[in-house]
Amino acid sequence: MESVSRDDRHAFSKPTVPEIRMIAGLGIEGDAHAGATTQHRYLVVKDPTRANLTQVHFMAAELFDELREAGFEVSPGELGENITTRGLDLFGLPLGARLRLGPDAVVEITGMRNPCSLINGFQKGLMKTLIDTDDAGQVIRKAGIMGIVVTGGTVAPGDPIRVQLPAGEQLPLGVV
Repeated sequence: MESVSRDDRHAFSKPTVPEIRMIAGLGIEGDAHAGATTQHRYLVVKDPTRANLTQVHFMAAELFDELREAGFEVSPGELGENITTRGLDLFGLPLGARLRLGPDAVVEITGMRNPCSLINGFQKGLMKTLIDTDDAGQVIRKAGIMGIVVTGGTVAPGDPIRVQLPAGEQLPLGVV
């Protein structure tokens, strides 16, 4: 794990911190998106009773490398993620995969983040680089993946991430 971030405000970016504490069923202590029901502003408007499938946001540091090559400057936490990884194929993970973070915490992957237009307010043109299409015309989203806290614990940069695949059929990630 390269960095961890949280913010108690509904701001676009989240400052990096030395560690975060995860709470089972709720998310990250002190983060605006923690809660049993959805805390994302656009989802609350649609259904405030909806289960919060977006408690923890993961993003790959390799994306920041790619964005730098395209002329953007993005650092950990600036795209709103809680955990920045390196060397882990986030989008290759199936639905329901569990990430064991540090000594105790476990997060179950619920889907891909759908980038929103606020990204262009952060840096003009950035949204276009986070949504692409492959040769078959399939939409490729690059704005990270989301999960829910199954087992709480404290995690910090440098902690290991271990992947536990779900039993049975490996289903691809959808958008949450």
